[in-house]
Formats: sequence, C-alpha cells, structure tokens
Amino acid sequence: MTGRTAPFARFEWMIAWRYLRAKRAEGGVSVMTWISLIGITLAVFALIATLAVRSGFREEFVDTILGANAHVTVYSTLRVNENGQTTRTIPDYLEMADRVRAVDGVTRVAPLIKGQVMASHRSATSGVEVFGIAPADLQTIPRISDPLDAIGNIGDFPNGVAIGSGVARELGLVLGDKITLISPNGVKTAFGTSPRVSNYDVVYIFTAGRYDIDRTRVYMPFTEAQAYFNREGVADELEVMVEQPEQIDQLTLPLLQAGGDLAMIWTWRDASGSFLRALDIEDNVMFIILSILVLIAAMNIVSGLIMLVKNKGRDIGILRTIGLTEGSVLRVFFICGAFTGIIGTGLGVILGVAFAIWIDPIFSLVNYVSGGGVWDPSIRGIYALPAKLEFDDVMSAVALSLGLSFIVTIFPARRAARMNPVEALRYE
Repeated sequence: MTGRTAPFARFEWMIAWRYLRAKRAEGGVSVMTWISLIGITLAVFALIATLAVRSGFREEFVDTILGANAHVTVYSTLRVNENGQTTRTIPDYLEMADRVRAVDGVTRVAPLIKGQVMASHRSATSGVEVFGIAPADLQTIPRISDPLDAIGNIGDFPNGVAIGSGVARELGLVLGDKITLISPNGVKTAFGTSPRVSNYDVVYIFTAGRYDIDRTRVYMPFTEAQAYFNREGVADELEVMVEQPEQIDQLTLPLLQAGGDLAMIWTWRDASGSFLRALDIEDNVMFIILSILVLIAAMNIVSGLIMLVKNKGRDIGILRTIGLTEGSVLRVFFICGAFTGIIGTGLGVILGVAFAIWIDPIFSLVNYVSGGGVWDPSIRGIYALPAKLEFDDVMSAVALSLGLSFIVTIFPARRAARMNPVEALRYE
C-alpha cells in the first residue's frame, strides 16, 4: 500500500470495528472501556437532567411571579397628610391609573388596598395578607382567574372573598364558610382605635402554584377593603402589568413620569432579583461541576484505549509493515475511542430526555418508595419538581461530551501511530 489514503477510509472503519467487537481474551475492548462508556452515559444523563430541572424551576418560579403578582407596583413616597399623620396612600389613584395606563407597553393597571390581618375560623387562626381589588381587575390576574386548581366561581367575588388553598387548608375552610378577619387598626372611638372584626363568605378558593401565595393571600372587593382598612377615597398602590415583563427596566422612567412627582416604583425584578441572581450563580456552578464529571468519565477512555493499544501492539507492527501510515493507525484507534464517547453520549441523551419527559411519574415513584415528604412546598415554594427540555441545553451537553471524548482519545491514538513496528514485532 503506497501513497496517501483518504482520511477515515473504509478499511480504517473495518479494522476499528473488528477491534471493538473482539473478545477480551483476544485483546479487544477492556473492562475500562465499558466503565468509561457507563460513566459517560451517566454523566451526560446527569448534566441534561440538571439543566432541564434548572430551566423548569426558573420558568415555574418566574411564571408564578408574573402570573400572580404585579409586574410593577406604583406607590407614593412617605408624606404627612392634613391630620399630621404619615401616609403613603394615593388620593388621586384614578387619575394616576389613567396616566400610567397610557404608557406604551402597559396592559393593565389596578388600584389596590393591602393590609395584613389575622384570619380565623372556629378555633383555627392564621396571619394573612388582604388584597383589596376590583372584581374586574381580579379576573385579569392569570394565576388567579386561571389557576392550577379552583373551587367556586370567580364571578361570585363581589359577594365575598377569594382565598388561597393554603389558607383554606390551614383554617379548615370550604366553599360557603365564613372567614373572620381581625384588623388591629379598626374603628376609631373616643377611647382610641379598637380592632375591627368582620365576617366574609368564602366564594372562591384558588391554587396559584406558589406555596407562599396560596398560604397567605386573601382577595377582597376594592370598596369593601377601603371601608375595612379605613382607606375611604384612597388606594395604597397601583398594580401594573406590562406586555414584556422581561424588559421591565425600559419602562421604569416612563412609569415614574406618568406617576407624578411623588410616585415611586417597585418592579418584579427588584422583589425577586436576588433570588434570580442566586439561581444564575447556582446554574453556572452546577454546569461546571457536572462538566468535570463528564471530563472524568471521558478520561476513562484513555485508560481503556491504552490497554487496547498495548494488546494490539503485534497487529500495529504488522499493519505498519505492510504499508499502513501513521495517520491511518491514529484514525483507527481514534475511531475506537470516539465510538465509546458517541455511544455513551447517545445513551446519556436518551436517559436525560426520558427523565425530563417523565419526571412526574418518576418523582411520584421516588416519593412513594421513600414514604412521602420528599418535596416540601413550604420550603421549595412550588408544589412539584419541574423540568423543561431546552434544545440549547441538550446540544451543550452533547457538544461538551463529544468534544472531551474526542480530545482525550487523540493522545493514546497518537501513541499507537508512533509505535515502532520493529519494536512491536521484536518478540513475536
């Protein structure tokens, strides 16, 4: 055989395939190669599963923030009213709402009354946060009007209150029961302010998908909340929804200008920015750690390929003697090592994608086997472990695994290519 051969010629694939199929007794694929194959499979599976859970958790967290909370809250600076008391209420909330609603990109503006009170039913008590909102505005909140689960009809909201499923569970409430709300700042009398105690019918029970929302939130009709919290003629803040919440920073200045000289704003990024930044840092750290895991698994290919080169020293000598070039020998053993990386990566992708698709039944099985309580929503904030497959995440895992597998394969393959055929056949 003379002259240059085309790279990755058919005979190179044939020789590599014979080496891969050879039995251990014939000097074929060693136990280390199987270990590297399993290691790469598990490493890629872990990487894809982690990236899917990361994407799912972030999407679920952001979706519940944007689906049940204001994208922007407009409120007033602290000032002294005509009675000499400090307040942040907005007396001209209707005019301010019209100005804010006129800002390009704003989809909804709702005046709110907010207050923290004690809720009770029979012998159970719990602290809750009351949101006073107009019935029409309540129906435009995605996670409330179209929740994960709901009992009752949101159209009955003007006749009572809407409560989260966590509040209902904590107080033992069902649809049609009366909830008692106790506010320390109630009726003003000659002897001071006495607590205000009022009963309301529970007409709607929702599950927004966030434990902290379902566990503490109570919605009350706006006019009723004004009377209950002594806010006649004023609002505490404006709840603003926009078309593109991810680009909220571009609307901060127009919203401030529309709100007036005393207006201040608080965006959803301000409220949850630290948590989102922590998620980003955790994502980067986890990717680095799992990349090291993939590298360790790929390094096992080197061990297996070195053993294969050692076992096939006589074959290499014969092949070089009959005219096989160094490049051909290098490519033969590169194919052997790269094939392990390709198979391991493919199996890892299959397992990772299957895990992301069937995460709910898998998680239910783990929860059943462990006796329950694996996922505590009071700690995690959401009710289940989410997973979302992203094409870029899968491709990054594939590229990382194949890249590392190909790189580490080059070194033992070069060693085989540079083997002296005389030395290889000296003792044969």
